[in-house]
Amino acid sequence: MIDQLFIAGLFISLLGSLVFTRWPAVLVFVGAMLLAYFFGLVETAEVLAKATNTGVITLILLLLVSIGLEKLSWLTRLSGKLITPSYAGSLLRLGSATAFFSAFVNNTAVVATLAHTVRSNRHHPAAKLLIPLSYAAILGGTMTLIGTSTNLIVSSFLEDATGQGLAFFDFFLVGASVTVLGLLAILGSSRLLPQGHIEYMDINEYVIEVEVSNDSDLIGKSIMANKLRDLEDLFLVEIVRGNYLITPVAPHEYIEAGDKLIFSGDIKQIKALESFDGLSLFAVDEGLLRTNMMEVIVMPNATIEGKTVKESGFRSLFDAAVVGMRRGGKRLSGKLGNITIQAGDNMMLAVGPDFNERKNLDKNFVVIDDSVGEIKTTPFQNYFITGTLLVVIALASLNILPLIKGVAFLLVCMLLLGVVKRSELRRRFPFELWLIITSALTLSQALNNSGVVAILTDTLHANLAALGPYAALAGIYLGTLLLTELMTNNAAAALSFPIAFGLAQSYGLSHMPFVMAVAYGASASFLTPYGYTTNLMVQNLGGYEFRDYLRAGLPISLVYSVAVLLLIPRIFPF
Repeated sequence: MIDQLFIAGLFISLLGSLVFTRWPAVLVFVGAMLLAYFFGLVETAEVLAKATNTGVITLILLLLVSIGLEKLSWLTRLSGKLITPSYAGSLLRLGSATAFFSAFVNNTAVVATLAHTVRSNRHHPAAKLLIPLSYAAILGGTMTLIGTSTNLIVSSFLEDATGQGLAFFDFFLVGASVTVLGLLAILGSSRLLPQGHIEYMDINEYVIEVEVSNDSDLIGKSIMANKLRDLEDLFLVEIVRGNYLITPVAPHEYIEAGDKLIFSGDIKQIKALESFDGLSLFAVDEGLLRTNMMEVIVMPNATIEGKTVKESGFRSLFDAAVVGMRRGGKRLSGKLGNITIQAGDNMMLAVGPDFNERKNLDKNFVVIDDSVGEIKTTPFQNYFITGTLLVVIALASLNILPLIKGVAFLLVCMLLLGVVKRSELRRRFPFELWLIITSALTLSQALNNSGVVAILTDTLHANLAALGPYAALAGIYLGTLLLTELMTNNAAAALSFPIAFGLAQSYGLSHMPFVMAVAYGASASFLTPYGYTTNLMVQNLGGYEFRDYLRAGLPISLVYSVAVLLLIPRIFPF
């Protein structure tokens, strides 16, 4: 009884921490798992078994393989042909291509690749395309086992419970159906998106900071006299003088030593400022700006979130300097070093040679545009890796070759061909996701060991018995959907699976419809920007507000949910 109360309280605390605090999910899950272990609710052998679960190892290998797949040039080549003067045609082409590639490649990488194309198109406002881009990536990810980490997590849980995970195309019939219906719903709900303005938005339109040195010839002269108004691609918008912000800047304003001049415009033209005596360009003195520039978005729960650029020790932490920042589609004002970093912020970075070797990049950033230093694959690499992937999928689908062995072979091929590097795999190893899944599997075992799952599912069964298994299925789906909107898709799947599987057992029914309800419910993140990384990515790229997701996403969520609840019992009978 004490064990049951303890693990139930631990589970409730876990859920509350994920929903109501900003603690990283990995710390919450690992902390709860350690408490369960130290209090004797699970044995050492059980913890180690969860950590080396075949499904978990397959998931890790697939995520490592996706690093190489996202480098293949097929999507980049296709991207320029997706957007035309026809808005409906562009939406369907963009959505279809995004959904297709998202079924096989990391959704974040697909959206990051196509976001640049969307924002630079001259036919339609970016705000009319970016949320549909994210929704299409979510829909496409539901079609295959590797389309989203959510599906892989559910498969890992199922393999742990039954010894047999999900097959590669188990998701396809339901996933393809909801993808087609979802794309049509996106087309219908697109009128609810903000209009924006039909204009070309260069990704390099950021604020730029330069400092006036003590011996500069500009000191004591006005802005007009120094010809700082005559720059073609850069505009002086503010001056930071000590603790004061001068904005707007009048032509007769005089320059003083130590002034921070804030320019906006195309930072590719930043060298135009080097012709002015005594202007110290941010990052140029360190030799960074001339080597590489890239645009990134700050991830939720990043280590730098909530700190100013200066407090974070940005330069030493990432071997990069912040050249400019935008938030909500707007330029940020003030001294860059004093701006507090928030999740979703756009940053233009001038990066040094060691930037790509830093192990903390993926926890902090999603790279949106990396045109300088971008790794390009050769035609042979494109065809060989794609062909090998198709063979692995075919053999795994026919049960001729275990998926884990095929994926391991594909990863070795990528290493031998130089598509990925060992240092890159070390840097991007999904260590935190592995900890979350291992912890979640261990907690699930603790819930089973203590009998809490049996008590909970029997209670649910008793209350839902009169309504039948369809009501139980709908309840599991809607509960998972609610969790994924409040936290993250992976956490929602991990928390919902034990209840869904136990409920199926209490009914004496096939577990498959309940398992699939968890998978599709955890991917149904259309109403908020927080449940899915791609939603957060496009939020600031398109300058969206919370209500934009609610208005545009509600029709998609309804269509998706109705289709899932109708199709799952037919394709996966009770």
